[in-house]
This record gives sequence, C-alpha cells and structure tokens, in this order.
Amino acid sequence: MTEVREVITKKDFKDYVKFPFTLYKNHPYWVPPLIADELETFDKTKNPAFKSADAKFYLAYKDNKVVGRIGAIINWNEVNDQQKKKVRFGWWDVIDDIEVTKALLEKVYEFGKTNKLEHVEGPMGFSNLDKVGVLTEGFDEIGSMITWYNYPYYSQHLEQLGFVQEKEYWENKFPFENVKPEFFFKAQELIKKRYQLRPLNFTKTKDIMPYVDKMFDLFNNSYADLSSFVAITDVQKEYFKKKYISFINPEYIKFVLDKDDNMVAFSIVMPSFAEALQKANGKLFPFGIYHMLKARRESKDVLFYLIGVAPEYQNKGVTAVIFNENYVSFTKKGIKNCIRTPELADNHAIHQIWKHFDPVTFRKRKTYKKDL
Repeated sequence: MTEVREVITKKDFKDYVKFPFTLYKNHPYWVPPLIADELETFDKTKNPAFKSADAKFYLAYKDNKVVGRIGAIINWNEVNDQQKKKVRFGWWDVIDDIEVTKALLEKVYEFGKTNKLEHVEGPMGFSNLDKVGVLTEGFDEIGSMITWYNYPYYSQHLEQLGFVQEKEYWENKFPFENVKPEFFFKAQELIKKRYQLRPLNFTKTKDIMPYVDKMFDLFNNSYADLSSFVAITDVQKEYFKKKYISFINPEYIKFVLDKDDNMVAFSIVMPSFAEALQKANGKLFPFGIYHMLKARRESKDVLFYLIGVAPEYQNKGVTAVIFNENYVSFTKKGIKNCIRTPELADNHAIHQIWKHFDPVTFRKRKTYKKDL
C-alpha cells in the first residue's frame, strides 16, 4: 500500500531532497545536486519563483520508507498571460513501481483540478532556467548539473498511465577539434564592420554585473516565440544574478554590443561540474568546494548553457562573433569537449547555428502531457 504525504516540515524537505541519493546510490552516471541548493529552491522565502507560482511537494511511502517524490507547480504567468491552463510536475523520482508513480501523479491532478486547470505536463521546473524532461535515450552518459538523470522505466510509467509526448529535447556534443576557425573568422570580421558591433570579454565577475539585466532582457526577447517559453521576471533576474553569475568563469561569458551599446547577442558557457558534483555527493563542505573550484579552474569539458541573439539580428551571422571569442578562450584553456544543454528538437534555428561542428546527439529527453 502506497501512502502519499505532503512535504511540510524542514525534515520532510530534507527527506525530499535526499531521496534520489538513495535511489541512485553509487550510480556512475547520476550527478547529485548540492543539497543546500535544492533546499533553497523549495524555500518560499528564498526562491522568487514563488512570487508568481504555487507549488506543493509530496513524498510516497511504503512500509514507512520513502519510495518516491514529486512536485506540483502552477506558474501563474503561464496560466494567466499565455492562457495555458497547465499544472506542471517536476523533481519526480520513483522506484520501479507504477502504483507509486500513479499515486504521486494523482496529487498533481488534484492540485490542477482544484485550480481549474486543464492539463498536466512534465517533468519541468518553475521556469525555463530549471531542469526539464525525462531522459529517454543516453542512459550510459554522465549527466550534468543542469539536467535530471533517470532510469529507463520513468518514461514507461508515464506512457502506461496515458501520458503522450509533448516536447522532445536533444543534447548534442562535439570535440573542440571539430571547431575550424575558418568557418567563422572572416565572417565575424565582416559582420562586426557591417553592423558596427563589438564583442565584450571579461576577466572579473564584478565587470559583468552591470550587463546582466540587459542579458536577461535579451534572453526573454530572443526566446519569446518558442511555444514552451515563459519570461523571467525582474525578481528572478536578481536571484539568478546572485546565485549563478558569480560561479561562472568570467572568461566564459560573452556579450556582443551595437554602436549604441545595446546588447544584441550573448552566450554563457560553464565548465563541466559533473564529476566534481559526484565527488562532493551533495555537500560543499568540507571537501566539495575543493572539487568544484578545481573543476571551475581545470575542467577540459565545457557546457553551452545559454545563447541568445536579438530577433532583428537572427540569421545575420552574429553567432560567428561569439564563436570566435569562445574559440580564443577555449584554446587558451585547452578545452577538449563541447556539450550543449537540452534544446527543443524542433528549434531548427539553433541546430543550424552548430551544423559546421558536426555535433552528435548523445541524449534525448521528453516532457509528457495528459488532459485532466
């Protein structure tokens, strides 16, 4: 018999965050999150997502032992501004028992129906900067700090319970040696002259901060047409600025400005923290911070986290400027592999950007939908 209880107390939330550590104990490809980070994500007093969202979290028990977890989320900006009557589910982990999955999802349906919503979709977080999708291919590849890993039975559970695919995401990678500067060096020189553009590079985080709000505005603008996109609010911008920007190598943040200092393109690349997070096993102290800082300094794998181009500059080759600046930084660092974060399978514009580097799709993931 499965019992599902709402997560309310501090101890409940710790159990919620720690359950995957049991489920994936010693798993070679699962990348543990930082426990303190996860707890902050679910803290209404700290995560500004709760200013425009409601959420409930649940744990499933069998014989008084945790066997599953799920979060039910309503992003009210999505519901009210985009008229998408959707309840999301995320942070879903479960043993291979479909009855447990069913019991957890019933709580999500209940939350959605109570709020007069029409369908459920997931797994996904509060916003587009959260993790997304059930892994459906690439189970024998190490995960990353910005994706969920799961066992193959997750998608089988959803399909057996009547869910259908809503969106598919691809993750691609290519060796840095595939990057041939002749594809973009001359082009970027011409593009800079034609449109009077200039790249901005950094060596100190404090120099980046004055531009970060512009970057998030451009992010909202450049992704607005994607069906899954929900804009990041001003409060969230401040939160992400403090939480993430200071952790990213300043030389991996690139901006392109026009003659009036308007931002027309940006990219954020991160060193791969996957192996460092496995060694940290959820804790920064006493030794986790050492592994994270070492990865920040020495990792030879990089993760293309975000890239955005103003709509009026799309299809004008501006990414050549960014690629050139990254090429210089990566060459200095001795980078070996370039990994891309999940991108919508039908986002053909983004796939075109990377085609010269012969990328390989090494992981696929999906969100699933069901009418209430």
